[in-house]
Amino acid sequence: MSDRLLSLDPAHPRFTAELFGHEAAEAELLGAYRSGRLAHAWLLAGPPGIGKATLAYRFARFLLGQGAGLPTAGLFGGPIPVAETLAIDPASAIFRRVAGMGHGDLLTIERTPNPRTGKMRKEIAVEDVRRMPEFFSKTAAEGGWRVAIVDAADELNRSSANALLKIVEEPPARSVILIVAHAPGSLLPTIRSRCRRLVLKPLEVEAMRAFMAQRLPELDAATRDLVLGLAEGSPGRAMGLAEQDAAALFGELLALLGGLQGHQVSALHRFAEALGKRAGDGGYRLGLGLLDWWLARLARAGATGALPPELVAGEGEVLGRLASAAGADRWLAAREEIARLAARGEAVNLDRKQVVLSAFSVLGGVLRG
Repeated sequence: MSDRLLSLDPAHPRFTAELFGHEAAEAELLGAYRSGRLAHAWLLAGPPGIGKATLAYRFARFLLGQGAGLPTAGLFGGPIPVAETLAIDPASAIFRRVAGMGHGDLLTIERTPNPRTGKMRKEIAVEDVRRMPEFFSKTAAEGGWRVAIVDAADELNRSSANALLKIVEEPPARSVILIVAHAPGSLLPTIRSRCRRLVLKPLEVEAMRAFMAQRLPELDAATRDLVLGLAEGSPGRAMGLAEQDAAALFGELLALLGGLQGHQVSALHRFAEALGKRAGDGGYRLGLGLLDWWLARLARAGATGALPPELVAGEGEVLGRLASAAGADRWLAAREEIARLAARGEAVNLDRKQVVLSAFSVLGGVLRG
């Protein structure tokens, strides 16, 4: 299947012109380019949704815009000024061609649909990685760099990871491979050792506020503050939370968690049924993800004895009461059991309502001892 048919979502990083909160990482890439000793492979590491792929496409567009490379002399023999950032004008031909997957010197390696079933694969197939040798064997169409982006390396299987290793071990001239990874420790050590690592961290609060002001201006102040707290420095997570109305979902979830010690059978069944049907996979997984996140928050509160700032009114009371009712180790064990339950439900396609009910049964068991 052609790359042109993949990732057409306008929120995809290839369409994103702005980069928030990663000025140091951008400066490191720009400095490496200016030095004339640009590493052939970069590992862009950090939590999901914080801008790693956005930075990868930003750097790819910059490199593709440099033609034959860094100029060294101007009209009268002096140095030619170089760019101060990696930014490329969104109206430029390079930006539009990268966004439209029409630049011949850029290759994107990501999950693709299975040609037999039409469904998106859960892993990056080895045949997609094996496109890289042919791509790099050709001379750059525009006399400059050839760039490949692997997004994300966490989705490589053993065969596709070994295929990538062969390319990284024998780098072609004037080529750059940008490897996005959420959990780089899970990659082959030999891949990690042959890449220059660039670690990106979750955005600081002010950078997140700037991002949300630009991308989510429609949110009211209370919802914006809640999404800001739930997102934990991840712009991608913030977008998903806003799209799925996470504020309302979190309120329902907190009410049920606050009632764990009481009788709430009808309310729980209504919630489980609604969540199971909620806007496809995204809504259901968001609900389980919020529960997992909040249980980690509860365990931290129990372990430290310090309650975090409330995200919504009444959360502190629920946190304090449940942290006092059972130790942090028991809440962590419950969180792990629920994660296994959710994974098993995905693997064998269990009824989603039953998965949610079972998760709350696990939590109730913590309180019953």
